[in-house]
Amino acid sequence: MAPSYGWYGDDFTGATDTLATLARRGQRAFLFLGVPDSRHLAEAGDLDAVGIAGAARTMGPAGMRAELEPVGAFFRTIGVRILHYKCCSTFDSAPERGNIATAIAVLRNHVEHPTVAVIGGQPSLGRYCAFSTLFAAFGEGGEIFRLDRHPTMSRHPATPMTEADLRRHLAFLGLPDVAAIHSPLLIQSADRVHAQWERASDGSSAILFDALEDSHLEAIGRVLRTVSRQRSLLVVGASSVAQAAFEETYATGAQPAAEAGPVLAFVGSLSPTTRRQVAAARSYHQIPVSPEELISDGAYERVADMAARMLAEGRNVMVSTAPENGEAPSAAVADLADRSAVLVDRILDRHPVRRLAVAGGDTSSRIVGALGFWGLGYESQVGNGVAVSTARSDVASRDRMRVLLKGGQMGQEDLFERFLTR
Repeated sequence: MAPSYGWYGDDFTGATDTLATLARRGQRAFLFLGVPDSRHLAEAGDLDAVGIAGAARTMGPAGMRAELEPVGAFFRTIGVRILHYKCCSTFDSAPERGNIATAIAVLRNHVEHPTVAVIGGQPSLGRYCAFSTLFAAFGEGGEIFRLDRHPTMSRHPATPMTEADLRRHLAFLGLPDVAAIHSPLLIQSADRVHAQWERASDGSSAILFDALEDSHLEAIGRVLRTVSRQRSLLVVGASSVAQAAFEETYATGAQPAAEAGPVLAFVGSLSPTTRRQVAAARSYHQIPVSPEELISDGAYERVADMAARMLAEGRNVMVSTAPENGEAPSAAVADLADRSAVLVDRILDRHPVRRLAVAGGDTSSRIVGALGFWGLGYESQVGNGVAVSTARSDVASRDRMRVLLKGGQMGQEDLFERFLTR
C-alpha cells in the first residue's frame, strides 16, 4: 500500500519531531534527507508516512522553489493524500527568508484540492492559536506570551515575529484571502465544522484553524481525513498536523539500550533555552569556539584535533559556537553553519562516535547534510519536541548512529545529560 502521508520539514529538527510524532501514533514512518532514489526507498521498507528533511527555512524564494518543486513532484508520484509542509511551530518566516507563502505556491500545484489547510498551534509544545492569534510559552515556568511580545521569538535574529495574527502574517508573506475556523466552532459537531470548511473553501486561498488543546486537533483531523479522501490536500503547520491526521496512539515500549562510547555534541543555537542546557551539561568537556576562530583555518584544525583527542580518551565533548550573551554573529561570519558542518565531519573522521547531538535548527540542517546520511528512523523521545533518531548512511562507521537534533526552544534543561543514557 502506498504511504498516505508525506511531509517536508523546512529544517531538520522540525522534520525529526514530525517523524517522532508519527511513530508514536503507530505509523510506519521514515525521514529521508532528500528526495530518495529507488534503492533507499526500498531499503526503508513498507511505510505509512514518508518525510523529506530540508533547509527551506533558511532559503530565499528562488532557492525554495528549486528545493520544493522536486519534493512536490515526488509526493504526487507516490500518491500521498496529505502533503504536510512542516514549518516551525512559531511560523517565523520573512518575505526573503523561509517564506511560507512561497512554499505554498509551489506545493499546492502537486495536490488536487485548491484550498490549503493551516493549523495554527501545537498545544503539546506550548504553542496556542486563538482567534487566529499565536501565543507561545517561554522559560521553565511556561509563561504565555503573544508571539509579537515573546521574549525570544519577537527578537529572532533572522526572522523576528512582529505580528501575532497569523492571517496578517501570511498576507504579509504573500498569501492573501486566508479564512479562519476558530475554536468555538471546533467544539461543535463534526458536520458543522466540515460544512464551515466547505463554505470557507469557496474563494479562500487557505483556511487557518485555531488550536488550543488536543480536542481541537481531533476535530481538525476529522476534517482533514474526510477532505483528503476525496482530493489530496496540502496542510501547513507544525507537528500538530501529524497529531491531527492520525487518531491512534500506542505505547513506545522499552527504552533501547544505551550506546557505548563517548558523545559528541555541537551547539550553534543562540536561544536562552539552549544556553541553560549547555550550562547544565556537566558531563561534557566543553570547547567554546568563537565565530572568528571557526573561520580561521589554524584554529579550526586545532579544535578538530582537540575534540578528537578527547573523544579517543573516552570523554564526552561539547563544541559550542554560541556566544554566552546570545548575540547574533556578524554578517562577516554568515557561513558559520557551513563551517560548523565541516568541523563536525572532520572530528568524526578523526574519531568516529556512535552518538551525536546537535543544537540549532539551521546548524542541524547543515551538519546532517554534510555527514553523508541518507535517512533517519525514529528511535526514542528524549524531551518535549526532541527525538533521538537512527541515522542511515552508506558509510559503515556512520550507519545507524544515534542522532539528537534540537531546535533552539526545545527540550528540558538536562537534555544533554539525558542523551548520555541513549
